[in-house]
Amino acid sequence: MLERSGRAQFGITLHSGERPTDVQWYFREESALPVAIQRWELPPGGSEGLHAHPPGAEALEEIYVLLHGTARMTVDGERFDLEPGDAVLARAGQQHDLRNPGTSTAVVMVVWGPPGTALDWPRYRTGRASRDAAEREE
Repeated sequence: MLERSGRAQFGITLHSGERPTDVQWYFREESALPVAIQRWELPPGGSEGLHAHPPGAEALEEIYVLLHGTARMTVDGERFDLEPGDAVLARAGQQHDLRNPGTSTAVVMVVWGPPGTALDWPRYRTGRASRDAAEREE
């Protein structure tokens, strides 16, 4: 199944942010995965708006991966200036905000869903390979 870039894209102002963000939610109805996978196009000067997803029945964790442009992420008061390929995790209950301080559109892949256990199927071994690579860097 293929979903083309821009399909069912919509503009929305997120969490009292500044300026609308263009969002594409990939396979919103087709996938059974317990996460949302979205591409955001955040305009220059735009922001998501400082917010948190409280722990409990509606808890969410979010992973932000900058694909293009520049972005600044704040999580519980700690600021991260992102370059393409960088990722930030916002856990349930953490105050967070994504901003585009640049002069061009920031393109971000956002994956969000309820906290749970990360999976690694023995046949594919990507979890083990990732852990081993991180240990080599220490």
